[in-house]
Amino acid sequence: MKQPWIHNAKTDWWFILSPPFLVLLIIFLFQKQIQGLENHYSFYTWLFLIVFVDVAHVYSTLFKTYFVKAEVQKRKLLYFGVPLISWCLGIALFQFGSLTFWSVLALIAVFHFIRQQYGFMRIYARFEPDNWSKKIDEVAVYAATVFPMLYWFKTPRAFTWFVDNEFRWLQNLPDYVPLITAIYLGILIIWIIKTAFEAFRTKKINIPKTALITGTYLSWYFGIVYFNNDLLFTFLNVVSHGIPYIALIYIREIRQKDQQQLNWMQIFKPFSGMLLFIGIILSFALLEEFLWETLVWNEHFSLELAVSENLFQFLVPLLVVPQLTHYLLDGFIWRKPKKVS
Repeated sequence: MKQPWIHNAKTDWWFILSPPFLVLLIIFLFQKQIQGLENHYSFYTWLFLIVFVDVAHVYSTLFKTYFVKAEVQKRKLLYFGVPLISWCLGIALFQFGSLTFWSVLALIAVFHFIRQQYGFMRIYARFEPDNWSKKIDEVAVYAATVFPMLYWFKTPRAFTWFVDNEFRWLQNLPDYVPLITAIYLGILIIWIIKTAFEAFRTKKINIPKTALITGTYLSWYFGIVYFNNDLLFTFLNVVSHGIPYIALIYIREIRQKDQQQLNWMQIFKPFSGMLLFIGIILSFALLEEFLWETLVWNEHFSLELAVSENLFQFLVPLLVVPQLTHYLLDGFIWRKPKKVS
């Protein structure tokens, strides 16, 4: 069968499909050494995982949205309205307290992470008919991502998405863990049997789709349920999400477009341009985190700027605008345009 690679087998494997497998292999081989890195070099683990991957992937969206003049002109209301809505929503949520603000933002982030895995699955299943088999794949992706989060909501973990106690209000729910565990295992078994049966019957297998779903199960289960460790969760969560997203943006929005489509962005197409692309998103990420550190967190930089408590209710939502805009825009920019009959 024709494999539905986004770019080609080599590129897709290394930058989109392999991250959860490689990270898990590294964790199992060097778990003690990784913990040592966290204990003695926490600044560098934060710099690489949070700034250079997690925050940087947010700014890669610029190359599909605000850096594309035709795209912005076509949907001005969307691209100028979403940042304003993000700020206003943040200010409104902050009025209920900082914990409410971060809890809602965390839930939006979780939804974004889940939908990314579903989106990749749909891309790799784009040549397949919409039948019961694809429905099982869809259910499997949601099971792979939703179950670990439901487990986290009910079972205290040694890590956070943003801040301490962000999901504590969900721990008062009845104990649903045994039920969802049974459902999770049932869906996983059904998906494995379905995949094996199709491969045996047709002598064909959709390699990237199967790898994507398998990697999703592994990274979410081990990152959240099996390991109860902050660095290991961050390592699996951030790398498995951020690297594939950055790769998808570069492949779809730069590598696979011709010079006429790219316009001024053709400078990013050669290898030197790819390095420039990476340099730009890293620079934006460093600038944002510098502002967060000096104005809000004061954890990694010695420089601290005093900000009044009254300004925090406007400043924190403002600093969140790029991230929340990324979450919200992602619900629109990847949709296929409807065919006109």
